[in-house]
Amino acid sequence: MTKVLKFGGSSVADATAISRVLDIVEAEASSGKVILVCSAISGCTDALLSGAAESLERIRSRHLRIIGRLFTGEQREAAQKDIESLFAEMSAAPEAEKVTFGEIFSTRIIARKLSCEGFRTVWTDSRECVVKGDIPETYSRIRRAVSGDADIFVAPGFIASNPDGSVTTLGRGGSDYSAALYAAAVGADSVDIWTDVPGIMTANPKKAPLAKTVPLMSYSAALRMADGGAKVLYPPTVAPAREAGIGIRILNTFDPAAGGTLVSGEDCVPGWVGLADSEDGVITIVGGGEEDPADYVERAAETLRRSGIQPLSSEPSGCDLVIRVSPGILKEAVKVLHREFFEAAPVRNIRLFIAGAGAVASALLETVRKSAGLVAERTGKRLIVCGIASSKLSLVDKGGLPPEEAISALEESGDSLPFVEKVLQEEGEGAFFVDCTDSHTIYKDYERLLEKGFGVVSSNRRSFAVPFVSYAAIKAASLRSGSPLRYETTVGAALPVLESISRSTNSSDEIISIEAVVSCTLNRILSEYRAEESFSSLVKKAWEDGLTERDPRIDLGGRDALRKLLILAREAGLALEEQDVAIEPVTGGSLEGLDIEGVFAALEEREEYFAGLYHDASSRGLKLRFTATLERGAEPAIRLKAVDSRHPAYHLRGTENAIIIRSAFHPYPLVISGAGEGPGEAASSLLNDILK
Repeated sequence: MTKVLKFGGSSVADATAISRVLDIVEAEASSGKVILVCSAISGCTDALLSGAAESLERIRSRHLRIIGRLFTGEQREAAQKDIESLFAEMSAAPEAEKVTFGEIFSTRIIARKLSCEGFRTVWTDSRECVVKGDIPETYSRIRRAVSGDADIFVAPGFIASNPDGSVTTLGRGGSDYSAALYAAAVGADSVDIWTDVPGIMTANPKKAPLAKTVPLMSYSAALRMADGGAKVLYPPTVAPAREAGIGIRILNTFDPAAGGTLVSGEDCVPGWVGLADSEDGVITIVGGGEEDPADYVERAAETLRRSGIQPLSSEPSGCDLVIRVSPGILKEAVKVLHREFFEAAPVRNIRLFIAGAGAVASALLETVRKSAGLVAERTGKRLIVCGIASSKLSLVDKGGLPPEEAISALEESGDSLPFVEKVLQEEGEGAFFVDCTDSHTIYKDYERLLEKGFGVVSSNRRSFAVPFVSYAAIKAASLRSGSPLRYETTVGAALPVLESISRSTNSSDEIISIEAVVSCTLNRILSEYRAEESFSSLVKKAWEDGLTERDPRIDLGGRDALRKLLILAREAGLALEEQDVAIEPVTGGSLEGLDIEGVFAALEEREEYFAGLYHDASSRGLKLRFTATLERGAEPAIRLKAVDSRHPAYHLRGTENAIIIRSAFHPYPLVISGAGEGPGEAASSLLNDILK
């Protein structure tokens, strides 16, 4: 029985790769005749197309290095002479024919090496066998060419002749087609396409990391995958194999034992086959023939919408689903759809121990209640609340607490034993300690939790505005233990501020300045203040609404903004301490020594001062914003600033935040703005940190 094997450019890229090919071919030749079809070494065709002398010399040197590794003595000299002769022949050939020599170079070397290994080997010139556009003549010529008494026939892929005898090619990827023609001509059982991937996959693994090999696929599905943008199989390859009833096997040269993909005459394969995409934003989910794609149109669209992607269209097309998205979000859309249709993620329990029973903790519990099912379906992670604590009570339940009943269970069954000590008695792997408190001492327990294997997720900015030595110790404990430490919520609530700064810092992009308008309390007060209502009354209303700290002087005196600035600076790699920051309280003076009513009365007495600031800014078309600024070469500062309409903070409303980051790599500042406060926003950010 004759076997047809085709190897691509990456499979014959150098001497090491060719040695792998030889092992595979020699094993196959032990049980029958082999027709070996090869591409040019990787990069060769592009170099020949460029025609640049420098590129051609690099290609010549690569072939000579391959020969130097594969041969010794007289065999090496003979192989070198052959290649030099072929390069001379190429130099004299018409420009249009030069590109056809890459496959000749590689196959002549491989044929010679097989002969040296003791196999009866014949190099077969595809230019004399394959006639473009004339299948009957091609088959006739191939059968004559491989009818001799040899173990292995080695033929270059990609190249052919026109009916008039002139040399031509079969197009990029044409070596697959060459192999199918040889297989059909001799009636081979199958044609094996050896490449650098483990077969046809359910998606491009660069876009969907959990893509897997499709073991069996019909000719029709393979063509639809190729038409949709999948690059593994050259579409013309299918026709001659299909007509001859020959299966096409896609195999991995670098993992020969893997099963790969068999493309055969199976008309129907259960379920969805794979997902292909094209650069213009078209995603094709290829069906095996059993499913009615019309039943899945809305499922595909809703899957994308849940991930924040608005599909342009979603419609059936024959056995397939065709979804269109904006090209800029193609990669994310592929990943989301592949997860929905092709990934059955094993469920993994994520145990949550929540410190805090206030507004943020309540919002987090509600978010877990509402989204737990969807999270499990999409990520394979099952969220289980195993503990909760207030400032006075703590409760741990290994079996899990229903999120909607956790706080009431705490009030009914909690005790006064220290929560952290209880948590540390539990297994840390797969668990998160979630700090929803505003405690100024709980950070001291972070290191022990991290060392035990607990991930720590926190919305408590006090824990990261501690002296730098303590901050550094917490970070070091996370690095040392490998346990995650996430605190995105401490600045900007749901805004991805810290991640953006950290990414720039880790990529060696120098942060030039950070300007942060992050006091939600003062943002709302300053955006609402018009001098018709007193500044004091607005502060009192914010306090009554629970927007300020319990002591509003923390907000008015810049303490809250200071904590956030310290966190921003440290994320940017600066060992900033609070004494390094100059603060000008918005009140224009100290309010120390006053009770809460005294604070409001003192603010009322300073109304003329606030009104003057407002009128001065307003008369110049400016707005007042309380800004925390970190700038290279200048003293870090927190103060009121009057900004014009070109400033990103000018248009902030209510409790919105804005952070403006300028870095050395980017000519324009990165502006992150949006809702900066609120239990719902904080809960959403905490959950994102848990699920990262």
